[in-house]
Formats: sequence, C-alpha cells, structure tokens
Amino acid sequence: MVGTLWRVVKGPLAVGGVLGAQLVQAIQRPDLESLTDQHPSGVFGDPSLPPLKIVVLGDSTVTCPGVEPLDACWTRRTALAFSDRYHVELVSVAVGGAKIADVRGEQMHRAILTGGDLAIVCVGGNDALRGTPVDRFERAYDHVLRTLTTTFDAVAVCGVGDLGTIPRLPALVRGVARVRSRSIDHAIGRVASRHGVPKSRAWGPEYAAFETDPQVWAGDLFHASAAGHAIYADAAIPLVEEALRWSGFAPRGSDESST
Repeated sequence: MVGTLWRVVKGPLAVGGVLGAQLVQAIQRPDLESLTDQHPSGVFGDPSLPPLKIVVLGDSTVTCPGVEPLDACWTRRTALAFSDRYHVELVSVAVGGAKIADVRGEQMHRAILTGGDLAIVCVGGNDALRGTPVDRFERAYDHVLRTLTTTFDAVAVCGVGDLGTIPRLPALVRGVARVRSRSIDHAIGRVASRHGVPKSRAWGPEYAAFETDPQVWAGDLFHASAAGHAIYADAAIPLVEEALRWSGFAPRGSDESST
C-alpha cells in the first residue's frame, strides 16, 4: 500500500522541502492498515428479469480497498438497487491508482471488448493528486467519452470530490489537493456536457461527513470505508437512473429494443 500511495502523490504535489518531507512522513505510516484492490464484479437479480450489463472504468474509487463486506461498495450497492427490475451484470475493469491516461490506453479498450449497456467512468482523483495538467486531462477524458458514447447505449461519469478531506494527507497538501480536485471535477463536467452525458454531483453538503466523521474512512485513512461508499452510492443510483432515462435504454430482447 505504501508503494501505491507514493505513486499517487508523487509529482508536482511532492516537490519542495517541507512539503515533500510531510508527504513522506504521511505515506510511511506503519501504524496504518495496508489495503489492496478488490473486484466488485458480480451478477445480481433474478435471471428472468430483463438484462442490464454495467461496465465500470476507473481507479480505487471502484476497486474499494478496505470496504467490508464487498456488497457495501458503491458499485454493488448500485447494482443491487436495480436488481428488482433488471438482471444486473456488473463488470469492473478499474485498477487502483489509475489516471485518465490508463483509462484511455487500457481500460477503455477492455470495456469495449467486454461490451454492455451502460459504461460508468470514475477517474480523476489520481490525476488531481499527481499533477496531470487540467487541459491534458480534459483532452484525454474527451477522447474516452467520445469513444464510449459510440459503443454503449448509455454512459455516465462520476465527479471528483474534495480530496482535501483525506485525513492521511498533510495539512500543507490538503489545500492544494482541494483546488486541484475542484479543477479536475470542473473539467469532467465540461466534457460530460459536450457529450450529453450525466455526471454525478461530487461537492456539496451531502459529502460533509468526509470532513467530520472518521467512520467514512478506511483503515489506511486514504480510501473510503463502507460508510463512505454508502454516500457514493447515494449519488450513483440516481446517476444511473438518469443515464438510462437520457439514453432511452431498453433491455435487450424487450419490445422497445426491437423497434
């Protein structure tokens, strides 16, 4: 986990004497848990229901390190929320630590080969922390959405919230992380608007717990816990509803899909 965290924060946020020293001290914390990626893929609902295949691309927001039980992660909570009307197949191609370049270069192609009805993109936090220029991020994100919207019936994107609330980050870094994450979130919003794709709201009072409640953080004080993922799911479920509605999605084999 130390290596993963270092890859996340190294770069522009890691330069400078005092700032760099604080980052090293924050990362090298043997008193904190070491967490690994999980794979939330699964099948949910009665097989007799209409099929809905959801493919999720992104980073550790999707791979949910430290979330127990796995059904408590936001992707599975979302799949379960739709399992009363669809037979949901959830496929994650996400990788912890991924940036938009990884989604464009690898995950996007895996998602296309996998195929499905709805693609959800959740990436940008690592770009914010690792200093990806916003214009470069936006161009790559635009390419990803332009490609996915020609392949999937429906596409939705997750915003990037306030990374300045991450308890493991030193105080001097949190302000920079806050500004960077806001800029990346705005870039996601611009691209989503251009392609007519719904985006989740990532800033607002509904996320206040990430600043005030330690229970929303996993044991490494970097990733969200099951309680944090419940908050993510509260944003994701209406996002999926919106994406399916905007696209006029009709399950494969239904009367609507054959018209």
